[in-house]
Amino acid sequence: MEEILLTGGNATDGVVRVGSTVRKPWTAATPSVLAYMRAMRGAGVDVPAVHGQDVQGRQVTEFVPGRLAMNSRPLSLSELSRVGHLVRAIHDASAAYEPDSGSTWVTHIPAPGGELICHNDLAPWNLLIGDRWVFIDWDGAAPSTRLWDLAYAAQAFTLNDASANPLEAARALASFIDGYGADDELRAALPVTMWQRTTAMYELLKNSHVTGVEPWGTMFTTGHGDHWHNVTQFVKDNESLWADSVRAAP
Repeated sequence: MEEILLTGGNATDGVVRVGSTVRKPWTAATPSVLAYMRAMRGAGVDVPAVHGQDVQGRQVTEFVPGRLAMNSRPLSLSELSRVGHLVRAIHDASAAYEPDSGSTWVTHIPAPGGELICHNDLAPWNLLIGDRWVFIDWDGAAPSTRLWDLAYAAQAFTLNDASANPLEAARALASFIDGYGADDELRAALPVTMWQRTTAMYELLKNSHVTGVEPWGTMFTTGHGDHWHNVTQFVKDNESLWADSVRAAP
């Protein structure tokens, strides 16, 4: 059967479509990641179905038709609320998941804790929109915290354009967090954590450039470094606005 190279990703080479499946390189973390994905589907979260390993040793998952959110028109406030609700469903299912004691995970940005397994890249470049709304590319799943993962997802979907009108961005952020149903503790911690998370992304790229670690090193010099530097400043400079926007109504 014909193999069609799937482009658009930055971190994994050799991703192809074969019929109704996606094939990716098998890594040390793949067995743990696939077990986690199966558990998410078993808990009612719509993720690509897992089909195991092919004769070439590659991981095999379902090909989900759709367009990436990052390549679509800007999401409406109600759609952002829908994405926030989807992230909440993933976190709640993950909180009930207990990985095997020998599980192996690969994470590029260490989290400040490990209360649950998280996707770690819930962003517009990993959300397929079509008949189903499905997050893909679960290979970076690893222990993290609800706050750290939410901060990244919320920022990626609503505060990832440093040239945006801050008031409009704040409304988008509020819709996302309301869709998530965040409690007061999460809402209070979110503004600071969002710029801490964007800073961590920038530092990953910058340090990888210095040490020659790919693909992050090249990404730093081809626009991603400037992007995350500017976004970090945008998120940090408007921290008080974000705090006001996500504060729960009395």
